[in-house]
Amino acid sequence: MAIRLAIIGNIIDFGPNYRMFDIEKDVHVGKKQPFAMCDYSALKKAVGQSDTILYIGDNAGEIVFDKLLVKTLKKPVTFVVRDAPIINDATMEDTIQTCMDKAAEVISSGSELPGTVPHLCSKEFNELFNRATCIISKGQENYETLSEIDRPIFFLLKVKCPVIARHMGASVGDIVLKKQ
Repeated sequence: MAIRLAIIGNIIDFGPNYRMFDIEKDVHVGKKQPFAMCDYSALKKAVGQSDTILYIGDNAGEIVFDKLLVKTLKKPVTFVVRDAPIINDATMEDTIQTCMDKAAEVISSGSELPGTVPHLCSKEFNELFNRATCIISKGQENYETLSEIDRPIFFLLKVKCPVIARHMGASVGDIVLKKQ
């Protein structure tokens, strides 16, 4: 359920395809919505075998839902945010306001770009990213920038556009937990 809620939280997005959302309705519907792709067993195994989890956040509002998942992992988590808000991407300030900094170690990717482009991120981020044995990546922007990188990444997102839907073999509106 924590995974579902983290994915449902991904609707809190003020990007180009922004739509008004009703969080109560979206949570109610999302709790019953089947996954288009669900690599839950692989994620559970990866979490169990990892000493720490690298969790790459997405939008500011969804951190509340991410925090629920972070707490259920029962492992040390490093939560990654942007240096500055790109549209409504999560920043250090957002993690403090939501107390995510109490649930996980929080670092900045060192980037002010949408998504996560490792070669444009900080040395600290890249050291963690290259060492990580389990990476959770939230949202479409991160999927777009990380989907071709060979790392142990689990993508959690709600499909919001036809381009990503085609790339994933899913439909707009689907919820996805996909292993790289």
